[in-house]
Amino acid sequence: MSIKPDNKIGKNAMYLALTGKDDIPKSYLEGLEELGMCYCQGKTGSMDIHKIVAAIETASRKNCLIRTDVYRETHALYHAIMEALHGVTRGQIQLGTVLRSVGLNFAVVRGNPYDDNNEGDWIAVALYGTIGAPVKGREHEAIGLGINHI
Repeated sequence: MSIKPDNKIGKNAMYLALTGKDDIPKSYLEGLEELGMCYCQGKTGSMDIHKIVAAIETASRKNCLIRTDVYRETHALYHAIMEALHGVTRGQIQLGTVLRSVGLNFAVVRGNPYDDNNEGDWIAVALYGTIGAPVKGREHEAIGLGINHI
């Protein structure tokens, strides 16, 4: 049985983040493209929130998910990242200042989740990984999802 993508950008972003870059079936990625969705995946980890944001934003730009000359696209991505970080950090977007560190898989998906093309594109950011004290083996799993309109 093969898993196929649908038009839910958040669900697709979560699948990509949970599965990891090396384990996604090629047919799934082709299905996303057939649906007109753009995506990127990566890994990031730090005790600094700004490094997490920068890694996701850089990957999104390099993979042409957002246009750098249009501020609203960067702005939409930023808010989706912040919303996803709320889930990972349980509402307290702090890491190093409270001696926490994260190691995350991330996925960003851009597309129109509606049947009506006039609704335009939305962007979803999914984060999955670990959070905890900066001591290897003492962290626990965490997950976050942020979705914003462009």
